[in-house]
Amino acid sequence: MMGMSVDVKSLIREGVERTDRALERLLPPVAQVPASIHGAMRHSVFAGGKRLRPILAMEAARTIRTAHGASGFPPGIEDLGAAIEMLHTYSLIHDDLPALDNDDLRRGKPTCHVAFGEAIAILAGDALQTLAYQTLAAMPCPADRAVKIVGLIADATGTVEGMIGGQVLDLEGEHTKPTAEMVQAIHRAKTGALIRVSIVAGGVYAGADAEDQKRLTEFGSKAGLAFQIVDDILDLTQDSEHLGKTAGKDVASDKATWPAVFGMEASRRDANRLIAEAFAALEPCGDAAAGLKALARYLVERTN
Repeated sequence: MMGMSVDVKSLIREGVERTDRALERLLPPVAQVPASIHGAMRHSVFAGGKRLRPILAMEAARTIRTAHGASGFPPGIEDLGAAIEMLHTYSLIHDDLPALDNDDLRRGKPTCHVAFGEAIAILAGDALQTLAYQTLAAMPCPADRAVKIVGLIADATGTVEGMIGGQVLDLEGEHTKPTAEMVQAIHRAKTGALIRVSIVAGGVYAGADAEDQKRLTEFGSKAGLAFQIVDDILDLTQDSEHLGKTAGKDVASDKATWPAVFGMEASRRDANRLIAEAFAALEPCGDAAAGLKALARYLVERTN
């Protein structure tokens, strides 16, 4: 396994390729009836996403295997990554709908409802969520691990401190004066929960014990919050071309964001502090965690 010096670009490129091969295999082809929804699903899934969540899941699995004396990725881990990417994409399709964020640009391309209409976009999101759980149920890992992973992911995408709950808080927080408590609750649930569970689920897939899972949970919680803080900063400092989505939407919608509450400089400091704390959580893993740490650093240094 790699030492503490990690070529994060190569790591990400490898993760994207693994994820995309799995998604290509798992998603129905456009020629499959009904073609319209399969075209919509593929339009959004293959719109050029960074695949950070599946890459984090795969790297967490490799970290646990390496820490336990094995090497490489556990067989079939890319299916877990693909399922997580399906769930992430479903959330983006629905988030972009006129009833929610009403956005017409995602990953530099027309959003699903712009390209296929609202009805098919809603159903495409539903179908991706369903296919994600089909994929999770068929993962080639011990049954007890698969059951635990399904439960973890269902919790992280649900209404209680999960992704959907975070989306609701985000909607209800528009056009109100944001507080520190509000923005932390939204960020930890809407974005942070899926990043955290990607990391923990990857570890569980590879056989993480209770202590491993505790460390991965802390790492994922810190890294997930840092990711969203940086996303808030980028919305204010980058243009739409660099972001691949409409810049300035947070301000235009009076979203509860980290810079709105804490200011820009404090937000940058908070993101860096959270990554340092995330690193500390993985110290017992030693060099086995080099890849995960490199990815966490990338989360706060990215420009889109």
